[in-house]
Amino acid sequence: MPHPKVNPYLSLMEIPAGHLNIAGYVDESRVNGPGSRAVIWVQGCLRECPGCFNPDSWSFEINQLVTINALVERILDNPRNEGVTFSGGEPFWQAPALAKLAAKVKAYGLNVMSFTGFTLEELQDSYAPAGAKDLLEQLDLLIDGPYVQSQAINSPDVPVSSRNQRVHVFNPAFHDRITWASNQTEIHIFKDGSRLVTGYRGQLLASD
Repeated sequence: MPHPKVNPYLSLMEIPAGHLNIAGYVDESRVNGPGSRAVIWVQGCLRECPGCFNPDSWSFEINQLVTINALVERILDNPRNEGVTFSGGEPFWQAPALAKLAAKVKAYGLNVMSFTGFTLEELQDSYAPAGAKDLLEQLDLLIDGPYVQSQAINSPDVPVSSRNQRVHVFNPAFHDRITWASNQTEIHIFKDGSRLVTGYRGQLLASD
């Protein structure tokens, strides 16, 4: 059943300062950007794209409230991580908090990447979500554009999930590090028995 349309700004006002409302977290992934990296799935998206990987992340209701500092500590606690990826949901609806998180981990030498259903041009527009410019300034890589099921790709040679999406390299050091692919998946099993499938067609799954 489709989620009722909401004003995201009203829902986002319920998130306390210094916190993020997240749908999930993976401590170490190799299919969500270059190298080993933490992945944060934020909660809330208005697009409801057919075939979306994570429909449970559409709702803007509070799911998991986590402080920015707690996430930074968790990311830095794994010495194998060289970066962090923001996914969703739609990361740019929580851009101010993610920009602060990004600045903190970059101060420790990590890189930052984000997926978004917006295009880069939309994020640079005056009507972009609050804080979009600040988050863009922190990113090394951005994959933009909504997932379009009719243009889906499943290939070892393509880093995007549908043909309309684009990879923007803001940090020249990453021009030759587009090493992930749209046909890759990972399965993470947690201590409570829940599991998370991420990568192409990945989605948050409850335990049986």
